[in-house]
Amino acid sequence: MKALIFDEPKKPVVTRVQSPAITENEVMIQSRKVGICHSDYELLAGHYIIPITYPVTPGHEWVGEVVDVGSNVTGLSVGDRVVGECVIPTPERIHHFGFSMDGANREFFPARPEWLHKLPDAVDDDKGSLIEPFTCGYYAVLRHGGVDASQTVVVSGGGTIGLVSAAAAIGMGARVIVVDPVPLRRDIAMRLGAEGTVDPSAGDPIEAVQEMTGDGADLVVEAAGHAASLANVFDYAKPEGCVSMVGINIGQKFPVELGKIQIKDLTVRGCIGSPGVWPAAIRFLERTGLDLSPIQTHQFDLDDALTALDLGKKPEAAVKVTLNIS
Repeated sequence: MKALIFDEPKKPVVTRVQSPAITENEVMIQSRKVGICHSDYELLAGHYIIPITYPVTPGHEWVGEVVDVGSNVTGLSVGDRVVGECVIPTPERIHHFGFSMDGANREFFPARPEWLHKLPDAVDDDKGSLIEPFTCGYYAVLRHGGVDASQTVVVSGGGTIGLVSAAAAIGMGARVIVVDPVPLRRDIAMRLGAEGTVDPSAGDPIEAVQEMTGDGADLVVEAAGHAASLANVFDYAKPEGCVSMVGINIGQKFPVELGKIQIKDLTVRGCIGSPGVWPAAIRFLERTGLDLSPIQTHQFDLDDALTALDLGKKPEAAVKVTLNIS
């Protein structure tokens, strides 16, 4: 079968590999669509948050179809469309699918049913391949109990996680403003239903947010992980507001006035992954009919994966680049 493999750091290849087999406790998945994530570029560069070895098949944002079922498996049948969580506990260690164990960028792969979720008919394959990042944004909004139509949310950073965070808040009925310097991202935010956007390179974004909100946001989602964004989020929030820190910035230091947390009586919480929210996030997408398609800017066949990887590194040209596997 065909697969995208990171043979070693900085060496991606599309090649043929031996097809896998399943045990009596597993199902075989035919991979359909797989999104390319920023973390995949970290893996390609040779580092990740847990130990990894090469070669490895990436791909943790995926949707697929069950094509074979082990004799001990219940609750799943051939033909079921499924998505899968990324953090996989095993007797030996905690694995990250697509990082410390081979992922979904191959035509077929085995999986255990306990980390799979069936998709309803109302959630198509395109939306299914966005479930994993959507759960992260959904979790970031839920981290403080969720929002409603009476509230304003400011999302700082309009990459995939920022945009799905915005979409989740929009689906809950909130007024949403997205701050990002890239015109493509601001345009997508408006297509998702944001009330407004701010270009932080065009002037003082704090002043712009205050002008648009009056006294600031009920919830700020920091989704960029960049120093400029991280330095401003406490100013975007209103007194007694909340901040969800979902953008990744590990090992870097920069000056920020932490006293604003105390002065404004802010509640600040960190977010990593999407523990425990997958079933709820899938129901949310099913029942709201939320349209995530503007986020999915480009799709390529698996044969063109190297071209897709190159495009995905250009924030001015693409947001979510997806590989069509089968």
